[in-house]
Amino acid sequence: MTKREKLIASLPNDVDALIVTHEKNQRYLTGFDFSDGYVIVTRERSACFTDFRYIEAARATVGPEYEVIMFKRGDLSELMVSFLRENHVGKVGFESITLPYDSFYTLSRLLPGYELKALGGIIEKLRVFKSPDEVEKIVKAQRIAEKAFDHILGYITPDVTEIDVALELEFFMRKNGADGIAFNTIAVSGSASSMPHGVPRNIKLENGFLTMDYGATVDGYCSDMTRTVVIGKADSDMKKLYSTVLRAQKESLDAYCAGISGSDADKVARDIINSAGYEGCFGHSLGHGLGMDVHESPRVAGGDILEIGHVITCEPGIYIEGKYGCRIEDMVYISENGPINLTSCPKELIEI
Repeated sequence: MTKREKLIASLPNDVDALIVTHEKNQRYLTGFDFSDGYVIVTRERSACFTDFRYIEAARATVGPEYEVIMFKRGDLSELMVSFLRENHVGKVGFESITLPYDSFYTLSRLLPGYELKALGGIIEKLRVFKSPDEVEKIVKAQRIAEKAFDHILGYITPDVTEIDVALELEFFMRKNGADGIAFNTIAVSGSASSMPHGVPRNIKLENGFLTMDYGATVDGYCSDMTRTVVIGKADSDMKKLYSTVLRAQKESLDAYCAGISGSDADKVARDIINSAGYEGCFGHSLGHGLGMDVHESPRVAGGDILEIGHVITCEPGIYIEGKYGCRIEDMVYISENGPINLTSCPKELIEI
């Protein structure tokens, strides 16, 4: 089934159409990335409504399942209502978890006389399960990120700053095929590495751990990877901490499979970290789903059951406040043939 067919099959019986307002969901369905317009999916026909700025690109990009309709100032309501009437639409669903109230008010004015029904995250529920094509895009983004990691190891010198590292990673990924970055790059060193979501500083790299958490996007799909290296030499305490995180990651990766609850996989890593003497130092979830958003369902620590089609991260860490921290992160695809690690990047301790 196509994405459109899956969406139609998931519509409640009393709803004849869905009006899609969320930009990423519009792109998910049509393949077209635009920021001003609507997608309407009915049980009979579907259409992408856009204006003059996007019309040429839309006609070249949107697939045959969707008509491309250009609107001009003042005629959008007439065009949309006409399309709904032609397709015998009564009740119209809308994306209630992403549509702000003001936008809902605008939508209700565009569709006078139509009852609008909140359908929550109806498309997000479909996006949880990745097709082979979607996984391929995630992998392409990840391979770019891995090339950036190889590059950054040769770029780092005692004179570069955390901001230099973050920007170099981003520049390299864009220059080597990424559409953009998946999220704001984290590159924190020394004492700042104890902050899981620390912000790169305009200071030279401190000796100790350097944690780099970053990702690329390709065709709208994200990658997410974290690697921690050592600036200088690691002492025995740092080596113990790093090896504990690595062991926790490897064993929790082995636990990822269809049918396991995310909380059970999380417990595998957490027990290893706690038993090594770092109880209370792993304060975030083991992982999260990702796709068009870098954080989406399933929720690993939330107890969601892992299923075939999920793409999730595995990223245990240990953080000692005011001292240092370490995190290692891979992405995993739960396939029909078992879990597949989508990340191909060294994880042994690297000293620079």
